[in-house]
Amino acid sequence: MFVSFEGVDGSGKSTQAGLLAATLRAAGHEVIETREPGGTPLGEQVRAMLLHGGDMTPWAEAALFAASRAQHVEEVIRPALERGAWVVCDRYVDSSVVYQGVVRGLGAEAVYELNRVVTRDLLPHRTFLLDLDAAASRARQEGELDRIEREDDTFRTSVVDAYRELAARHRDRFVVLDARVPAPELAETIREQLLGR
Repeated sequence: MFVSFEGVDGSGKSTQAGLLAATLRAAGHEVIETREPGGTPLGEQVRAMLLHGGDMTPWAEAALFAASRAQHVEEVIRPALERGAWVVCDRYVDSSVVYQGVVRGLGAEAVYELNRVVTRDLLPHRTFLLDLDAAASRARQEGELDRIEREDDTFRTSVVDAYRELAARHRDRFVVLDARVPAPELAETIREQLLGR
């Protein structure tokens, strides 16, 4: 099963992805825990450019995310799913649709189509959106911020709104959770959603 975590920066995606992966491993499952951009040697190089490089146009940004994702799907995600493993991914296609498609203004459909082609139509079975407002997102940021985290609160608010709209359009796949809930409680809700009681 392929599970992704989405949300504005600071929403707790990485924490919940790690907790879910640990729970699944404890239950005896093979789990591939991964992230985007990244997940492969090429993807990690692209990640460094995207998050710590200089200014780039929106389409250059979208294309780099898609390039990293293409490699990730072919090298890591699809082989894991084919052998029956769980894949738990911190961000996936929905991030590009939100950040580059909606917020950067490229068009959600155009960015989705690019990613549909490079992933050969691979979408998660379940996506958990950790919903957090822009002010709380900013308050949770610590240390040195990357290129995207440095965007202002107007950008963050647009990200939050775009995620909510996307989740509303894809209720069959998305589960929206309040990211202000303590991490252990959120993890239990996610576990119940996927594995039952």
